[in-house]
Amino acid sequence: MRRNTPFRLTIAALSLGLVAAFAPAAGADPASHGDKGASHGPAYKRVGYFTQWGVYGRNFQVKDLDTSGTAAKLSHINYAFGNVSPDGKCFTGNTPGESDAWSDYVRPLDAAGSVDGVADTAEQPLAGNFNQLRELKAKHPGLKVLISLGGWSWSTHFSDAARTPASRKALVASCVDLYIKGNLPTDGARGGAGAAAGLFDGIDLDWEWPGSAGDVDTVFRPEDKQNFTALVREFRTQLDAYGRSMPKRKHYELTAFVPTAPAKIDAGFEVPKIMRDLDFVNLQGYDFHGSWETTTAQQSALFAKDGDFSVDQTVNDWLRRGAPARKLVVGMPFYGQGWTGVTGGGDGLGRPATGPAPATWANGYEDYKALKKLADSGTYKVHRDWRNGHAWLFDGTTVWTYDDPWVLGTKSAYVRAKGLGGAMFWSLDGDTPDGELITAVDRALGRR
Repeated sequence: MRRNTPFRLTIAALSLGLVAAFAPAAGADPASHGDKGASHGPAYKRVGYFTQWGVYGRNFQVKDLDTSGTAAKLSHINYAFGNVSPDGKCFTGNTPGESDAWSDYVRPLDAAGSVDGVADTAEQPLAGNFNQLRELKAKHPGLKVLISLGGWSWSTHFSDAARTPASRKALVASCVDLYIKGNLPTDGARGGAGAAAGLFDGIDLDWEWPGSAGDVDTVFRPEDKQNFTALVREFRTQLDAYGRSMPKRKHYELTAFVPTAPAKIDAGFEVPKIMRDLDFVNLQGYDFHGSWETTTAQQSALFAKDGDFSVDQTVNDWLRRGAPARKLVVGMPFYGQGWTGVTGGGDGLGRPATGPAPATWANGYEDYKALKKLADSGTYKVHRDWRNGHAWLFDGTTVWTYDDPWVLGTKSAYVRAKGLGGAMFWSLDGDTPDGELITAVDRALGRR
């Protein structure tokens, strides 16, 4: 990998930019950020993933995006996820582990749980998360919502669906019909033709990964690389055609989540070709290391030594392959990776560990809001690598590597300095109830 510019100088320069970004202009409203900022040019993208399953155990509802102030600081919400069936079509239903129409558009919400403060009725065709997202868009007219297809667990059938011109056409047509035209399957009074029409402003492709291994049951082939290009082209063609057919012409956005590893980029992506059809890509800016490994390490550092993954490495690898800087949106984690049984002393990083750290929902993975409590408890010490831009917690036996407001602010200054497209967050339910992380990014990004 290419050697980074000197770390100390780079972080120092970014820190100066961060201070400037946080300082309000003379006479400005200190609470005014993002789209309401005083500087010129279009706003940077702020893309947040809302998880379908977060409404259950985490009890993170669409309304929380409004009450926390998060929705006002976002440009896009990516709804995660839509699935692709074995016969290569977008689908929904109520099949455990495969689809959840109940969460999507069937589940009724009472007045207290609704964005607009009005309870759902038994007769309305759209309820659940979809209806709440529609209400959220009505309250925040500049906000766009995209359906994100695939993800780690639901990329299983992408390779099969993308193999031929006919299969690609069928897949895209089914996704456009289900999500863009909003023709949902009926479930009692819910669903029906056009039930979700106008909700989604585009499609996000989260195929993990074309041409290389992903989840254990995800099919991949060498020809995925060319087939992904053709699939992107088919999505662009059908979305544009439908947008032109609307009474008031509409541009439907098309985006993708893309990897950090150079080997995965080269195996699956014809970068200059796909970037012509994609509005932007969300770069994997996390999971560089994690609890599946036996040695503790950073999971999302801005910079790293040669041979290691980092945000800067990821950005530069995509730039070198022909991606325009303005179409690169940097992924930022609202969670941490953790290990326990750490030995060897020191600050805990780069040390052997016995396994994933115990956590609330999945061992080795913890929301920022929980890690903040650990940091504030005094039991853990907060460590920072000021040269490379990352942070971690260590209590003598357990390490959590994560991004806090300082790290995210520094990354946002980097986005500005590199002329990149903005920031993406996985996932919104990991933030604090008052939106501490999204606020840090929003203030640091400002406008172009």
